[in-house]
Amino acid sequence: MSALPIIGVWLGALALNTWLSRFGTRVTRLAVALIFGATILILWEMIVRIYAVPPVILPAPSQIGASFAANTAILWTDFVQTIIKGALTGWLIGAAAAIATAIAIDRSPFLQRGLLPIGNFVAALPIVGIAPILVMWFGFDWQSKAAVVVVMVFFPILVNMVAGLAATDPMQRDLMATWAAPYGASLWKLRLPTAMPFLFNGLKITTTLALIGAIVAEFFGSPTRGMGFRISTAVGRLDLPLVWAEILVAAVAGSLFYGIVALIEKKVTFWHPSQRPQRG
Repeated sequence: MSALPIIGVWLGALALNTWLSRFGTRVTRLAVALIFGATILILWEMIVRIYAVPPVILPAPSQIGASFAANTAILWTDFVQTIIKGALTGWLIGAAAAIATAIAIDRSPFLQRGLLPIGNFVAALPIVGIAPILVMWFGFDWQSKAAVVVVMVFFPILVNMVAGLAATDPMQRDLMATWAAPYGASLWKLRLPTAMPFLFNGLKITTTLALIGAIVAEFFGSPTRGMGFRISTAVGRLDLPLVWAEILVAAVAGSLFYGIVALIEKKVTFWHPSQRPQRG
């Protein structure tokens, strides 16, 4: 079959986006992104139809959309099981534990020498190795997936938080000491505000790690619901449109998760240079 229609669509979209990008407004930037995404979907659909690609190899976007519409109840149940119960709960617990541990390390150099090497060791453990162990410890429900997420997100947040607490200027710390400020006041008024950009870097990085950890952990034991469970069973039935529908849900959830954290960061660290609008 001829590839001319595919090339024509690509060149047309490229020419349109090249023309729009010259204006540089917020509307045109949004339009460029939407046109690019729509072009990818159209080309995907055309390639599958023109070259008769079997659905078990690569389903068309229309087939994925039809599977999504036909399985909304299943997808919602899997979303709640994996994202809300497993990923989000584990992320919140891991973040809280990492922040508390970072404050303890900042307070005690002994803990810094003792806990950071252990955290580095735990961070290096492969998820495929620890997931079966945690499933055996915490059971086949969402609790074991949350435990996997805690292990995955703890160290990145800890490292960023420790670096942020140590990023205060020595003169600022000396000034707080001159005022005889206790550690709690110094922590609340100086160290925590300084650490916020570092902390949010760790939080944003771990939003995707949390989703990956929860989904992968479900491959090693899960009740009859969850994204990882559904993907593994759908692959066994060669139901690739449902697999891609689950991937779509995970991608949208991950993007929203990251976006919400980035929005909170913008509100909390409005004073930081990275949040100021770029000029010129």
